[in-house]
Amino acid sequence: MKKLFFWGLLVLSYLQIHAQTFQVTGKVTDENLPLEGVSVYPKGKTVGTTTNQDGEYQLNLPQGKYILVFAFGNKKEVRLTLTEDQEVDVNLAEAISNLEDVIVRSVRVDADSPITHSNLTKEEIRERNLGQDIPILMQYMPSVVSTSDAGNGVGYTGIRVRGSDASRVNVTLNGIPYNDQESQGTFWVNLPDFASSVENLQLQRGVGTSTNGSGAFGASLNIQTDEVSEEAYAEIGNSFGSFNTRRHNVKFSTGLMNEHFEVSGRLSTINSDGYIDRAFSDLKSYFLQGAYQDENRLIKAIAFGGHNITYQAWFGIDEATLKENRRFNPAGQYTDLNGNTRFYDNEIDDYKQDHFQLHWNEKINRYWSTNLGLNYTYGRGYFEQFRPEADMIFHGLLPQNTSEENTTTDLIRQRWLDNDYYVINANINYQDNEWDITTGAFYSYYTNNHFGEVIWARNTGLAEPSDLYYDGNGTKREFTTFSKATYRVNNQFSVYGDVQYRYVNYQTSGITSSLENLLIDQDFNFFNPKAGLTYQLDKNFQMYSSYGRAHREPRRTDFEEGINDAERLDDFELGWRYESKLANFNVNLFYMLYENQMVLTGELDDVGRPVRETSGESFRRGIEIDAEVRIGQFTIRPNLSWSSNKNRNFSTETDGELVNLGRTNISFSPNLVAGNMLMWNPKENVQIGFLSKYVGAQYMGNIDSPTSKLSSFFVNDLNLVYEIREVGFVKKIVFNALINNIFNKKFVSNGYFFRYDDTWSEPGETTTIEGAGFYPQAGRNFLIGSTLIF
Repeated sequence: MKKLFFWGLLVLSYLQIHAQTFQVTGKVTDENLPLEGVSVYPKGKTVGTTTNQDGEYQLNLPQGKYILVFAFGNKKEVRLTLTEDQEVDVNLAEAISNLEDVIVRSVRVDADSPITHSNLTKEEIRERNLGQDIPILMQYMPSVVSTSDAGNGVGYTGIRVRGSDASRVNVTLNGIPYNDQESQGTFWVNLPDFASSVENLQLQRGVGTSTNGSGAFGASLNIQTDEVSEEAYAEIGNSFGSFNTRRHNVKFSTGLMNEHFEVSGRLSTINSDGYIDRAFSDLKSYFLQGAYQDENRLIKAIAFGGHNITYQAWFGIDEATLKENRRFNPAGQYTDLNGNTRFYDNEIDDYKQDHFQLHWNEKINRYWSTNLGLNYTYGRGYFEQFRPEADMIFHGLLPQNTSEENTTTDLIRQRWLDNDYYVINANINYQDNEWDITTGAFYSYYTNNHFGEVIWARNTGLAEPSDLYYDGNGTKREFTTFSKATYRVNNQFSVYGDVQYRYVNYQTSGITSSLENLLIDQDFNFFNPKAGLTYQLDKNFQMYSSYGRAHREPRRTDFEEGINDAERLDDFELGWRYESKLANFNVNLFYMLYENQMVLTGELDDVGRPVRETSGESFRRGIEIDAEVRIGQFTIRPNLSWSSNKNRNFSTETDGELVNLGRTNISFSPNLVAGNMLMWNPKENVQIGFLSKYVGAQYMGNIDSPTSKLSSFFVNDLNLVYEIREVGFVKKIVFNALINNIFNKKFVSNGYFFRYDDTWSEPGETTTIEGAGFYPQAGRNFLIGSTLIF
């Protein structure tokens, strides 16, 4: 990796003489009067300029596509493609704010905020979007590690940020929580090809700003869906690749009709056999949006959802199988009546999820704006399992001959989850030259039903196989209110403050899948303060610091294990930013102090879900560095995260005795994570990217056992983008190619670690046995695609 960075920087230094910049000039007025002090900068950047007393400004920018922001109170945005000097005049009286931003303003931060964050634009997502899930598209962001059960980025995928698993990353879609309210997980497989309807996303690392839903314990991911398109268009996209992977989608927009109305949508299908044996995916999704807008109002009604049918690949393989047959999948394995090993064809996960959102954004005047969001999510589905020699009594069955002692049989069962989720979310924002204040309230109601049924069983008598063998439900209510403000003391110094109160009530009743009563009625009250400072040293350098507190309630499986205490996180961040025409650099120090942190034990339950335990006091601390250097036709975007992630005083039971191990490594938390994107644009319509990712060694448990160690890996991808414009009646044709793992490395991105006590081999003695499982990833594989835009 060091060699890659060295040669990349050497090439860029050599080509520095070819760097091209252009001048953007103009005048900003209000009712034809010049406006002084208007901030003018490219969106997502911290460096720009301000207008003089005549309302005039001047910016020097490299060639490229920009969204130019004019900020004076609220904001106006202008899109431009810079290939020559341009003049852009703006009248802020005509349109002052981008009402699309109001939808996510309550959970987003600006470029000069004291919150550590990274952004991905629509263009950056589109470059590599060939059907893989959002966690895979995000894997080159700082401190991010992505995983894939099927081994090729389609189907069940996950993300870890600063070592925290996906259930610790707060995810919002247009400000509405996406995490499952009970498991706190995010299941992107339920929204296949969702990236094709994403306008942009922001990843805040650490506690971040106040958000809706469960507190961020590693990061928060805020996603904004497609903006209203002023122009009509249609798109047809197709991609094909290794393991019989196919993605087909169509997109459209009517453009603004009568200057006010727009309807847009998308339909997608994704199919793949997966790298792992039988780990197929059959995925369908949709996105439909109706919008009305005028100068002061934006109303959007959005419906989106998906249906996934995937063969289970949750259980991984042991080390011996990894060496002999790394694509082996043990799911559905059984021995038939003739003694032959077979695999059940329908060992699948089948789940549907639909989301309905309404957003009403109102600009009251130049300083005040409001947002009202409503949401209803409906999810339903099951996973199916063949269980050889299953306990009849456990599953509510009786043997055909009640006099027989044998009470086991082969059976097929389905375990269901149906749920409904309702949200109302309201925010009001005030913004002038000095103050930026947002106050909001959030209420949600979630209810579900967990049940299991046997759909077939061999040699059963009295009981009907369709009877439910367990049935339970859960209800969760949440109320949150917050207020956050940024005060610009002067052109150099700003202060940030944020307070949040969050109330959670969780209730359950009925029987769990392990046939135990689960009766819960518990309240949680959380107060989460945050504060930060930003200091602009000069036009290029900026420093910031922040503190944030977050709490998080236990999830359903924690309660089943008798854990009912909330977690607490105190996060301290100190950062430095540099931005110029040719380069951006960001350096961030973090110290995250946990109380009662729920860490992954490394074990899986009987359906492949990670098991957790409380580690008492623990911490994560480290440094993150990321940069972007633009020289001529080349751009290099390296990032590096070094961290120390420790349980302070960890105890475990070994050989029948409780042992205090003292300070140990937190599971699934590599000390070093690094990435790089080397992009070359030899022509305006051609881009070649060489993408690299390094993930250091990590332990899959919390006891530093050598058995639990997951080896480091370093993989490289090649990404090609080629555009052809104005081909007959086709506005543009975009060709994409992605060669993953170009050097064909054998690596494992995820796994599990387990322990059990052997009390039978030696009478009177207890011996702890350890083992591990692994999720191998695909070797060299490819995806190619084309998009026709009309």
